[in-house]
Amino acid sequence: MDKITQWLAEHSISEVECLVPDMAGNARGKFTPTSKFLTQDSRLPESILVQTVTGDYVDEHNELVDPADTDMLLEPDPGTIRLNPWANEPTAQIIHDCYTRDGKLHPIATRNILRFVLDKYAEQGWQPVVAPEVEFYLVKRNLDPDEKLSAPVGRSGRTEKTRQSYSIDAANEYEAIIEDMYDFCEAQGLDVDTLIHESGTAQMEINFLHGDPLNLADQVFTFKRTVRETALRHGIYATFMAKPMEDEPGSALHLHQSVLDIKTGKNIFVDDDGNETELFKHFIGGTQEFTPGFITFFAPNVNSYRRFTPEMAAPTSLHWGYENRTTGLRVPDSAPQAKRLENRFPGADCNPYLAIAASLACGFLGMMKKVKPSEPYQGSCASEPITLPRTQEHALNLLAECPEAAEMFGEKFVRAWAAIKRDEYEEFNRVISSWEREYLLLNV
Repeated sequence: MDKITQWLAEHSISEVECLVPDMAGNARGKFTPTSKFLTQDSRLPESILVQTVTGDYVDEHNELVDPADTDMLLEPDPGTIRLNPWANEPTAQIIHDCYTRDGKLHPIATRNILRFVLDKYAEQGWQPVVAPEVEFYLVKRNLDPDEKLSAPVGRSGRTEKTRQSYSIDAANEYEAIIEDMYDFCEAQGLDVDTLIHESGTAQMEINFLHGDPLNLADQVFTFKRTVRETALRHGIYATFMAKPMEDEPGSALHLHQSVLDIKTGKNIFVDDDGNETELFKHFIGGTQEFTPGFITFFAPNVNSYRRFTPEMAAPTSLHWGYENRTTGLRVPDSAPQAKRLENRFPGADCNPYLAIAASLACGFLGMMKKVKPSEPYQGSCASEPITLPRTQEHALNLLAECPEAAEMFGEKFVRAWAAIKRDEYEEFNRVISSWEREYLLLNV
């Protein structure tokens, strides 16, 4: 708290946002005057951890959290303190860790799940390194859920109609928004690197510099808030939905991953001669073998599975390959010390803490169980049979059949996640779509 107190004084902060990432990866918490923040404990009801995306509580919430709806204790992480650059008065934002009343890390708080996985790496003397790539769409304001989303008007007064991958001019259509976004990111100390225009209309991608997984998850969590706020200030929306438009590619959160030896700082994926190690192959093999059981954390919402569509720049099978963007797992060209595996399964709608935890968990299991990968795929695998789940229900069934998920994340968390996601699926399944009314009403 000494570090936090000094920082708040140096920046003349009058208010503090006490933030906790929820199951969806969004910010929950409270606004607290600085004087009270420094003198009072922060608490939140633990029931917020078992709410669905619609705001409902799961039927089993009395079995997953205290029926009395008690508070969990919040502990500020000084490494996450940042300015809130869009607030009207000097405001800080601090991500908090959740603890039970007996002082243990809360078993169903999502930031803690990533901590648990990183602890397993540390026990082996390993330190993972990740670099996320986050895609998102800019879209017109949309107040009618039945209306299809579309690209916003750019500075030329026109909207995009064609795909313009890597186009500088297309990105510059939204120059004012992008400049404000970068200014907000700089004010918060986010390690954003390059921005490109992706293949969808008004679809962008931001790359982050590589670093500590917990720190990068915090940055992605903060970045998503930042982009939404920036877009709103310009009268449009930013969406991280995995598949917001039927005729456009989905949005992903690609993860580049490597692992260092804590004592030497060397990449364990290569030997002293720069050749790939067995640990690297086992990391790939584990990611192939265990991704089906963990896929729900890469694709957490009913909309997520629309992204796994052939010919739409998203993986549909478990193949891996060298410098092959048609596979779900890609080994990019790199210098030996930068040898890494890119996981292309997560969607942009994922909770970054859980997606990074799941990806690292799959690789860890592969290294511990010495799982052998398949042969690297050559050419395009877009025409290969689809082997990924196409529905949330299928993914949750695979989670139930994967004891390793409870081993890595904890049995209570897996129960809570499954309960939330099954409730969301059933609520979605009650909605009759316009497609059904169009083609089935008078034809069946």
